[in-house]
Amino acid sequence: MSGQDRLPELSKSPELPTLPTLPTGSRVLVAGCGFVGLQAARRLQAKGWRVTGLTHSQESASALAGEPFPVVACDIADRATLAALAQESGGFPAVIDAVSSGRGGADAYRHAYLEGARSLLETLRPQRFVFASSTSVYAQTGGELVDEQSPAEPQRETGRILRETEELVLSHGGQVARLGGIYAPERWVLWRKFCSGEAVIEGDGSRYLNQIHRDDAAAALVFLLAEVSEPGLFNVTDGTWPTLREVYEAFARATNRPLPPYGPVNPDRKRGWTHKRVLTTRLQQLGWQPEYRGVTKAIAAVRALVRQEKRAQF
Repeated sequence: MSGQDRLPELSKSPELPTLPTLPTGSRVLVAGCGFVGLQAARRLQAKGWRVTGLTHSQESASALAGEPFPVVACDIADRATLAALAQESGGFPAVIDAVSSGRGGADAYRHAYLEGARSLLETLRPQRFVFASSTSVYAQTGGELVDEQSPAEPQRETGRILRETEELVLSHGGQVARLGGIYAPERWVLWRKFCSGEAVIEGDGSRYLNQIHRDDAAAALVFLLAEVSEPGLFNVTDGTWPTLREVYEAFARATNRPLPPYGPVNPDRKRGWTHKRVLTTRLQQLGWQPEYRGVTKAIAAVRALVRQEKRAQF
């Protein structure tokens, strides 16, 4: 990193209020027990928190019936159902909002994120609220370094809905975790496309990627709730910024396969095309560190999973 690129270290503003510290054993609602939320719920349960998980569908809730905590099907924008659940459970002083839009468009985003967060905040009135957002709200395209003080002005309506949700959460004294592109051995879009032959290196492949392993994302949400008394914005990535070409080069080396073909840049991504390096200085200064840094360890985990799947077939 050159001196020209370097951003000043972030410091805590004296105007920020201190959030209440909840004791272990407090009740916590994890809204969105999916890819990241389920891992966060498991971590909280293991730490001694009294967890209730929410999913959007009964099918998803039934699939999680074996978890050591209750998982309930609930539309979080349905305030009457939320209120009844809170009354039955004795209330929820802590909430992690890790819902997804189900790959929908602007209407699905508005319902799941904005209306959902407003319903959780106003119905449950929790003392602590953590919202899982996205680094896609940073619309920078010049490869520059960005931190929580950088402009976040997404060009797409879906991104603007996320920003509106972030502002809502911040206005209630909550914490917003801007997660990078989330992956795990069993669900990594770039790896799947590489293995299926669908991958394309867009442009010259120099676009920076800001990624975070699913387990590190979940750990960051739990860390914010359990260990951090500051409200505000927190970037959550592994901080390595590989380019798209570098990732596919790593895949090619690991599998002895050729690089994918080059192709045009796709400007029609749902959350917009961006090219930036997201800093996680604030969260790291508070003591959080990712376990998975860079693609090498992640590729090893993917290959281990593939070997397990092959053994299970015999």
